Amino acid sequence: MSLLDLELISKALPQTWTSTVLGRVGNSNIKVLRMDEMSSAPEVHDYTEGLLVISGQLLLGVVGESISVGEGQIYLAEAGVAHAVLSGSHGTLVIIDI
Repeated sequence: MSLLDLELISKALPQTWTSTVLGRVGNSNIKVLRMDEMSSAPEVHDYTEGLLVISGQLLLGVVGESISVGEGQIYLAEAGVAHAVLSGSHGTLVIIDI
């Protein structure tokens, strides 16, 4: 087993919104990335995506609704449902591809 400092790993990444895979559990990837204030276009996946905020805040647009995900909270973006990052998101995010 390894001890990982998610904040340090995310801060060392060369770009915001570019994740790195930390490992796998079964068929699920566990990734970390650094968020910035920029928004993103909606995206849809064929798998559920768990979005776990380690620090800061993730702001999402999902089916016309604005959702705020705070530190220690996880949002499950269901497979087939479009979701977009809204401006103002910042901090460290862990993504679990389920």
